[in-house]
Amino acid sequence: MTLTRRHALAAAATLLAAPALAQAWPSRPVRLVVGFTAGSSTDVTARLFAQKLTELWGQPVVVDNLPGSGGALGVERVARAAPDGHTFMWVGNGAVTIVPTLQRVGFDPLRDLVSMGAMLAMPTLILANKDQPFANLGDLIAHAKANPGKLNYGTPGVGTPQHIAAEMLCHQAGIRMEHIPYRGANLADVLSGVVPIGLQNAGAAMPLVRDGALRCLGLTTARRSANAPTIPTVAEQGFPGFEAISWFGLMAPAGTDPAIVAKVNADARQVLAEADTRARIAQLGLDPVGNSPAEMHAAIAAEIPKWAKVMTDAGMTLAR
Repeated sequence: MTLTRRHALAAAATLLAAPALAQAWPSRPVRLVVGFTAGSSTDVTARLFAQKLTELWGQPVVVDNLPGSGGALGVERVARAAPDGHTFMWVGNGAVTIVPTLQRVGFDPLRDLVSMGAMLAMPTLILANKDQPFANLGDLIAHAKANPGKLNYGTPGVGTPQHIAAEMLCHQAGIRMEHIPYRGANLADVLSGVVPIGLQNAGAAMPLVRDGALRCLGLTTARRSANAPTIPTVAEQGFPGFEAISWFGLMAPAGTDPAIVAKVNADARQVLAEADTRARIAQLGLDPVGNSPAEMHAAIAAEIPKWAKVMTDAGMTLAR
């Protein structure tokens, strides 16, 4: 997914059709809900955009962390908020494409929210405490086979893309590991060795890998990342076709004025195009997306059945 001239022109045309709205909104601080704890990839990237949008809009964009249920708690709060253009969600794809199938939630992501565009995409990193005897993914799998159910791994929560990626790996490799769900970043416990293995978005983990504090055993993208070309993928280590990426985007309560949706999309993509933003997301190991609200909506609709099949194949219990 790439930021295109066609998208920029379409958004600009929409905004020109509503000059009065553009001048009147926002009329007070904007609440940007994040469904994970401070320091998580979701939080770090949300704050980057919040700071920039504050400068563009002349009103504070306040990040509100509401962790729980793999990000779904925050999504539910936004789905129930007034659609007045002053409450948005910085959402990871897992909260709207995986969690609603795995758990009972109080929202329908396609009915109760409106997409405003996906902004960033990133791999999940399979991380090991540097004192563990795992030099690569093969070592981890061999250890897990020799010690079934005795190796723990941490993720940002049940139903997150990291959780599903781990279960995909366990299913395909024929191993069993015990899941330790957190409510956001699990890096402190992996660093200390409390949990030997962690799966985390690149945004939170890549700086620690580059500094040598954590060892990365593999990326979950189909190809190596340009931001970390020396780290092999899971696919190239014996699992062809393995892919599980995460992305972040903006959503609002259903019924939000389409002109506000178009303006938020255009302004967020303006932030994404700035050189210092690009440098920062590259440092975090992320890739720019910047697609349209319609494209984000279509991606959610396509991913829901895709991940449901993955979870069924892995033997996970789905909500009924």
